[in-house]
Amino acid sequence: MRFVLALTPVVLLAACGAEEPTPAPSASGAIATTGEASEAAPPPAQAVDIKTENPRYSFAYAYPAAAAGIPALRAELDNDLAKARTELASNAREGQSMAKQEGFDFNPYEQSTRWTVVTELPGWLSLKRDSYEFTGGAHGNSGTGALLWDKAANQRREPLSLFVSKAAFDAALRGAFCNALDKQRAERRGEPVDRTSGDGFDECLAPSSVTVLFGSSNRQQFNRIGFIADPYAAGPYAEGSYEVTLPVTPALLKAVKPEYRSFFALGR
Repeated sequence: MRFVLALTPVVLLAACGAEEPTPAPSASGAIATTGEASEAAPPPAQAVDIKTENPRYSFAYAYPAAAAGIPALRAELDNDLAKARTELASNAREGQSMAKQEGFDFNPYEQSTRWTVVTELPGWLSLKRDSYEFTGGAHGNSGTGALLWDKAANQRREPLSLFVSKAAFDAALRGAFCNALDKQRAERRGEPVDRTSGDGFDECLAPSSVTVLFGSSNRQQFNRIGFIADPYAAGPYAEGSYEVTLPVTPALLKAVKPEYRSFFALGR
């Protein structure tokens, strides 16, 4: 499963000199009126997509309208954006200065972060983060992350905090996760995976050790779980990342904390 994050301007048209339309009757039959007491509906939230480029670095940060529409979440993401840009500018300035002092070419730094919606439920927003960073090495590094927003509590929650323990989460899904992962690794490598080889890239990973994303096919309850093993987690850099999607099972439902169980449903 690849849960793989444009501003829409609002144009107001006014007819200069046109007659005011007659107010429409309300459901009670009374004439609807306008005045200072009435307030226009707030404009819809807009996605954020920031890009900066100069001789020292390029920076990009984006998040969707669904996140921008939640003030507390938007503030959190804006703070993350500002912090990341400030740190990149400082590191790039130091890198450029060092390159000049030591007499080698400076390669501009690069950093990008993009949040995309995995699913949005009546009480939850599940986001996926794709990031990339280059600081002058042999190659850049990419990674992923998850953000789960509890709308009722108006706060961020770690995905695994909805389960009684990491051990219970792993026990419920490890077999299916490792089998699906090994199938993909074998296809890329052209040979079966031997978990007893002693090679770390052949090991069966704990599902909780990789990026965990909550998904939904009905947008009412979480009924699928996504996993992303970033480069180096399940194989060498050249193999890239691995993605696995599993349905919510009865065993996993038992591992969900009682107060969150109503937000999950069996998947297919």
